[in-house]
Amino acid sequence: MDKVIKLESHQEAQSLFGLHDAKARIIEKEFKVKLTLRGEHLKISGSASNIKKASGLIEYILDAFRLGGEWPGELDLAYFIANFKNPKGTDSLDTPVQEAISTGLLRRCAPRNDKLLIGPKTAGQREYVEAIKKHDIVFGVGPAGTGKTYLAMSCAVEALKKQEVRRIILTRPAIEAGESLGFLPGDLQEKISPYLRPLYDALYDMVEAERIEKYLETGIIEVAPLAYMRGRTLNDAFIILDEAQNCTAEQMKMFLTRLGFDSKAVITGDLTQSDLPHGKPIGLLQAQDILSSTEGIKFIYFSGSDVVRHALVQRIIEAYDKVNQKS
Repeated sequence: MDKVIKLESHQEAQSLFGLHDAKARIIEKEFKVKLTLRGEHLKISGSASNIKKASGLIEYILDAFRLGGEWPGELDLAYFIANFKNPKGTDSLDTPVQEAISTGLLRRCAPRNDKLLIGPKTAGQREYVEAIKKHDIVFGVGPAGTGKTYLAMSCAVEALKKQEVRRIILTRPAIEAGESLGFLPGDLQEKISPYLRPLYDALYDMVEAERIEKYLETGIIEVAPLAYMRGRTLNDAFIILDEAQNCTAEQMKMFLTRLGFDSKAVITGDLTQSDLPHGKPIGLLQAQDILSSTEGIKFIYFSGSDVVRHALVQRIIEAYDKVNQKS
């Protein structure tokens, strides 16, 4: 059985196949198909099910590029292949790329990647972004490198650009400083900045530096330690609570009850990396037990298959999981 996909240019063919046809060989091997290029016509040969998966991947990549994206490198290609080879029902990425873009893709502002679109690369990440669009409170729980913080920031910036919210509030528990922060030099923003560095890094990828400084000055973007959220009502805002595994039960309840009208909150954390004193109840774990069936609140759980960092990170997580399961 064969299927033919029409390419729009010779450049598309070159970029799709890669240097020395390296990417084409990967696709052929992973999907057990044969790719043949005749001018600007790409023929895919193989079984019907394999052709469907391979063509879905290729069309997804082509659509993303034609909408302003960048050709995936080998690492991104590996993530996409994993999703198209083993789709998880409706959570698969095997859907029109326009729909994927509507679930959180942004154009990256970093000069070195000025054509790169930010968005979900795994089925778990796509479920996460869709949940943020549909629910006012979303918990993203899982290991490091799964995009919990980065995608939450992407959704926050997109909501601000679309004027769905008037401000973005970034917070996290400064557990290492005992929440007092008083002995650190500088003003409040300088004191908390080191603890919010991951959020800043994501923010500077998505918004021009000059605009960020203006937003910080005018309060459109606010950074604050979790302890300073007490007593406030946060209306018309997109709030991100990062490193929530370091929240006490009291802090978590306090934060969740700050949510005002027309606001969204995303809470991210990794239950395996809590810095709370031994025996201290973890607020994120308690919230999971109490709120998992509450209407309007969604919990998304990431696994090692959602890791989008160095390949070794996924192996490290899997190795630790095996040890924890034995103990």
